[in-house]
Amino acid sequence: QVQLVESGGGLVQPGGTLRLSCVASGTFYNIATAAWYRQAPGNQREWVASDVSGGANNYAGFAKGRFTISRDNAKKTVYLQMNHLKPEDTAVYYCNLNIRRHAGRPWKEYWGQGTQVTVSS
Repeated sequence: QVQLVESGGGLVQPGGTLRLSCVASGTFYNIATAAWYRQAPGNQREWVASDVSGGANNYAGFAKGRFTISRDNAKKTVYLQMNHLKPEDTAVYYCNLNIRRHAGRPWKEYWGQGTQVTVSS
């Protein structure tokens, strides 16, 4: 059974930084793709960034130049480094991983439980 556990959220002042982590527990072959999403109160969940194994990272417009998605496959962990945070970045952030349990088999989608990020002075 694969589970995702997120951490790293919290309260930060505008202009501050946070690094979110998403650890995948359990036994599996690989993380095919990784992404972060966020959802602010009253808003729909929106895509933030994606990391495709062996490919380029992609970012939503609001995240370009400020956020960086990365992964450590040995640690089964995906990160979202967030710099120059703004009040409008306040939201619950979710990691979304497509994990292949066995080589040659289709991947399955998993979601983290979410971690709250609040940017306020």
